[in-house]
This record gives sequence, C-alpha cells and structure tokens, in this order.
Amino acid sequence: MAKTAGILVIGNEILSGKVVDTNSPHLCQELYALGVDVRRIAVVPDDIDIIAQDVAMFSRLFDHVFTTGGVGPTHDDVTIEAVARGMQRRVVVNAELEAILNERWGDRPDAARTKMASVPEGAALLMEPDLPIPVLQVKNVYIFPGIPQLFRRKFESIKERFRDLPYHGRQVYVTVRESDFSHLLDQLVEEYPDLQLGSYPEVGNPEYRVKLTLESKDEAYLAQAFDRLLNLLPTDYVCRVE
Repeated sequence: MAKTAGILVIGNEILSGKVVDTNSPHLCQELYALGVDVRRIAVVPDDIDIIAQDVAMFSRLFDHVFTTGGVGPTHDDVTIEAVARGMQRRVVVNAELEAILNERWGDRPDAARTKMASVPEGAALLMEPDLPIPVLQVKNVYIFPGIPQLFRRKFESIKERFRDLPYHGRQVYVTVRESDFSHLLDQLVEEYPDLQLGSYPEVGNPEYRVKLTLESKDEAYLAQAFDRLLNLLPTDYVCRVE
C-alpha cells in the first residue's frame, strides 16, 4: 500500500480568488514522483476552528499531512494556533527559533519575532542553514509557508524523507469515444482491482480522442494489466502506446 497524504491550503485569499494556489499542484506532482498517494486537498479560510478540525481529521486519515499558508507575523496568520489546537497542544515560544530570529531579524518589532518563534508544543524544527524559516513537524503534520518560492525551497530540503516505492505507468491513446469501449475498461478493473486506471477525453485533437493511463507500484502487475487492455481493445482503436 502506498503512503497517503492530505493537503490543507490555508487562506481567505485563495477562497476569494485574489491569489491562485500553485502550491498544492506542485506538491501533488512532487509527492507522486516520490511514490506518495495524495488522497485529499482542502482549501480552508483563516479560521482557527475550521483549520483545527481539518488538521485533526487529516492527521487521523493520512500518513502525511501538509499545510501551506497562514504562517507569519500578521493577524491573519493563524495556522500555528490552529494546528496546536487540532493536535491538542499548547502554543509555546521555541527558544532555538527565537534565538535565530533575534540574531537575523533583530531590527523587526518584538511582537513579530515572538509570533514567528511560536510553535505547537513539541514541534520539531526542520531547518536549512541559510533560511531562518523552518518547516514545523507536529507528529505527521508538516507546516509550510504559503509563499510559493519559500514553499518549494522548503519542501525540496526535506522531500527525501517521504520517498516510497515508485509508481510505474503506461499510456494508451485511443481514436474512438469513451462510450465505445467503457465496458472494456469496466472489465479490466474487475480483473485488476489494484490497477489505477485513468481515462481522459481530448477535444479537437486530430491524433486521438482518449488517453488511458495505467499505474501501479507493482511493475509486473502493471505489465499484465497493460497487455490485457491491448487484448481487450480492438486493434484499430489504438493509435499509440507509451
């Protein structure tokens, strides 16, 4: 079984459309490449109770939980308090983080530094040398900043800890409509229930009308399912395989 993940995107600006979320699509691609199965993405407002409720639920449901956004010194940065509440912990000032911030951001207001040094009690600081903004880990919950450049940099610095068995994939390109062969796909997934099978119609593509994707962590199982699909589909339906 693949390790599972849930993603919480936090911020009123995402829900209002003022800012377009690019973090969750990037994270999905990265996690898939690492062999992790993303099962759910939720976008939630800057509301402590809602975030806390979803963090607690995601932590129970999935192996890894990633939050992005709501980490900073302003009034709407409530992720730390919300995660602490969801994980039933206090918010405390982390002495190590406070010292780093005092050294590097000594010219900033005390209140801002104190808020940035506040973490859920017992949180681990996943640091990199040149950036005083850590990823916070509370059990299986990882708290990331929302700024896309920082988010990507921070995930890159710790992503290997999430690596699992990789997915293997094949593609089949079909020249007829989904409705012409959907019953054959039903038969395939009945025979190979652990196969991840996707069917994606194309509009206006002169080469093919549907792209089929087959994925599995078991390469031999994938090969068997792929061969079975090609046997099920009439030869003139298929224009290309990869």
